[in-house]
Amino acid sequence: MNQDNTGIKLFALNSNPKLAQKIADDLGVELSDTTVHHFSDGEIQINIDTSVRGCDVFVIQSISDPVNENFMELMVMIDALRRASAGTINCVIPYYGYARADRKTRPREPITAKLIANFLTMAGADRVVTLDLHAGQLQGFFNIPVDHLLAIYSQADYFKKNGLDKDVVVVAPDHSSVKLARNLAECLKAPIAIVDKRDSKRVDKNTDVIGDVKGHQCIIFDDMIDTGAKMADAAAVLKQAGATDVYGCATHAIFSGNAVNELKNSALKEVIVTDTIQMPEEKKFEQLRILSVAPIFAKAISLIYHNQSVDSLFNKNDNI
Repeated sequence: MNQDNTGIKLFALNSNPKLAQKIADDLGVELSDTTVHHFSDGEIQINIDTSVRGCDVFVIQSISDPVNENFMELMVMIDALRRASAGTINCVIPYYGYARADRKTRPREPITAKLIANFLTMAGADRVVTLDLHAGQLQGFFNIPVDHLLAIYSQADYFKKNGLDKDVVVVAPDHSSVKLARNLAECLKAPIAIVDKRDSKRVDKNTDVIGDVKGHQCIIFDDMIDTGAKMADAAAVLKQAGATDVYGCATHAIFSGNAVNELKNSALKEVIVTDTIQMPEEKKFEQLRILSVAPIFAKAISLIYHNQSVDSLFNKNDNI
């Protein structure tokens, strides 16, 4: 980067230190010293080992497994920074946990995504920087600035560099993912298709494909992979419908439960994810490809620090 970022105070908590280090390297700064200690009863103690008085501080922490522990670390850190007279407290949240709890679907149900937003604001956060929220409307849950970054241009660039933008169909694994699939299809100048799954959590005889996939490569595109069942099922349906090679792509690799076995034993030729959530070695498998989102966050942090517009991050030509 051409800009002088040496005044940035960048902190990493425990959820994703590898991504934090990559962001620091891209910015050309050192991670600031902090000590995070967990007592035997689960309580968290944080000591900031450098002065932050009047500084623009950026804290990197995904709200990922263990979700509640990582969220509480972030809350304690925000409080520590506020009490240490930090100038601004910017929360960089690559994966925003609880994002799927964004509305009431049953009586007496909480809207936990809004509760998380309230907690962050009340603790003293001045800004949130995040990536590929489950629903973009979550930005409206905050009364502070939210920079909602996108991984789609980096994902599209991966497919272009590997020749997967020719004779390809972008596939939504269900109807709720159609908008995402259309956005990637526009980047690749490709048609879209939809896996029309009805009345079942898994594929069955009532599952159809809307669109022409026979004889084409397919990219199944979603914002996250949790249990892996939806992605694996969609791949099976596409192969049955005559697709050639099938690829799965998502931003957030949650990989809970039996996800790894679901994916590595599926019809997917490759599973492309990003490093918003740190991937343990035991969850890696042969078909897995991990793209780093560090350059996206590093550029956003630099622009915010210099009081410049982040608009260039939403311009495909600037970002890939």
